[in-house]
Parts: sequence; C-alpha cells; structure tokens
Amino acid sequence: MDSRRKKIGIMGGTFDPIHVGHLILGEKAYEQLELDKVWFMPAGNPPHKQNRIGRATDEQRVEMVRRAISGNSHFELSLIEMNAEGYTYSYRTLEILKEQNPDTDYYFIIGADSLYNFNTWKEPARICAASPSARRWRQSATMRLKR
Repeated sequence: MDSRRKKIGIMGGTFDPIHVGHLILGEKAYEQLELDKVWFMPAGNPPHKQNRIGRATDEQRVEMVRRAISGNSHFELSLIEMNAEGYTYSYRTLEILKEQNPDTDYYFIIGADSLYNFNTWKEPARICAASPSARRWRQSATMRLKR
C-alpha cells in the first residue's frame, strides 16, 4: 500500500478564456513540484469579477477548460467551485479540501498577474497556511518585490 502523501496542484481562475499560459504554468508546476495531478478549477462566483455581461457562461468556461486539458493525462477538471453556493474563495476551497482529504497536500498555483494583488484577496494568510507552494511562492515574490 502506498503511504506517500498525494500532491495535487490547484489551478484556479475564471478561465475566460483559458489560454496556453495557464497550461504551461500547470505543466511547470506539475514537473517542478512533482505533483500527482493538477486540477483546473474554474471559479464559480468570484466576488472580484461580478460584471460578467457579454462574457462566457459558466457552461462555456467549463467546456473551454475541458477541451484545453483533454490531451494531458495529469490534468483534471474540478467543478468544486462551480458547484458551490454564494461567493467562492480560494482559502475556503483549500480548507475544505484539506479537511476532506487529510492524506493530500494541495499546492495552490498562481500566475504572476494574480500574485501582484494577492494581498488584496480574501484571507491570503489562510491560503498560505493551507498550501505549501503558496507559502513558498509568496515568500519568494515578497523578497523579489523588496529588492
């Protein structure tokens, strides 16, 4: 029996549209962090992106992600946030996942565009506490920004 902890990368976002940069970031995280899987998790109802008039529907965004990751065996689609009620927050999603799967480490993957305003997110300290990579990347980015 494999007693090794599972390592899952979480690649969240509105994915409107998903693009090659998302796929490259997911692949690099998979390789560098030696992840078992990378879950692409479209945001259900993010509080910072409420004006979605003229944008893709939830169903269209899910289908874009499904098609974009279909050729990669270590990428999976997760609808956890799409099925959540109310606003979706990364800290809450990570804490729920950790509680439900105590044998798994979740690595929160964040692009540079989001990293620059990470401190404005809801409960960024809780995201860092729930994810080994969020802590490491946050410290690294802070050090670079201070230089």
